[in-house]
Amino acid sequence: MKWIAAFALSLAACASDRSTSPYLAPGEVARSTVEAEALSRKGADLIATDLVEAETVLREALAKDLFYGPAHNNLGVVFLKQQKLYEAASEFEWAKKLMPGHPDPRVNLAITLERAGRTSDALASYEAALQVSPDYLPAIQGLAVATVRSGARDERLRGWLDRVALESESETWREWAQSQSTRTGATR
Repeated sequence: MKWIAAFALSLAACASDRSTSPYLAPGEVARSTVEAEALSRKGADLIATDLVEAETVLREALAKDLFYGPAHNNLGVVFLKQQKLYEAASEFEWAKKLMPGHPDPRVNLAITLERAGRTSDALASYEAALQVSPDYLPAIQGLAVATVRSGARDERLRGWLDRVALESESETWREWAQSQSTRTGATR
């Protein structure tokens, strides 16, 4: 009888250990997407003023819902601004998987790869962003800049520079695209 009671207690202990294991994916009950969204927005607002607090808030958002893609993307931006390129790339990869229809994580990953000196991978990531959203101007701008910087030859460069010159709201971008069109001979 004592053996059965001890066995029952050990089973109860095992069951309670499972619920606190860090290796188990949270169930729907444990996820709070609404809280994660609110915290992610708060963290995004803090990025411009306080990276340390932004990181803390975004980690809290991911504790509420590990599968909330925008929080991963925003945390990646924090890491990118801190020059933590490996961590940034990891967060952008998470965000890509969780946000398959959004170009932002792909563009952010491309920027990270460029900073890491992996230009061909960056170009591929910009291209992936355009596959998700063919008219996404930040991806077009990134492709144009990376192509010009790398000295790569791409017959699409003229079209990218034209789009940047015509569609950018920033005068700086328009002037850059026009000067590159003239310099690279990509004018019409």
